[in-house]
Amino acid sequence: MNDEEIRGAIQKAISEEHVMLFMKGTPDAPACGFSARTVQMLGTLGVEYSALDILPDPRIRQQLSDVSGWPTIPQLFVKGELVGGCDIATEMFESGELAELLEVSQPEAAPLQPSIEQAPIQLGDA
Repeated sequence: MNDEEIRGAIQKAISEEHVMLFMKGTPDAPACGFSARTVQMLGTLGVEYSALDILPDPRIRQQLSDVSGWPTIPQLFVKGELVGGCDIATEMFESGELAELLEVSQPEAAPLQPSIEQAPIQLGDA
């Protein structure tokens, strides 16, 4: 894939997936603590989401940052809009704003624990 194709696949994933997480690693094997924490929050909320590992090709991260204007990973998108990275998602999770945005119930005193993981998507998936 060239840069334009990667960018197109990223934009397609953002626009077509209700909840899209760009992360290091996969939901069942996060490759950094920030990605793991974001996966845990989504799992605690019981949200279905798609995920893309940015690590296999450094161009994915570059094209993602160009599309989103956000430099760090993970990046969480809901309904085609950038929510932010782990810190913003954590603040929103703790305040209940993330559950509200995702239209799910906020668990009472929800500890962050892993849940059933979602299958990662691959660039070029239709």
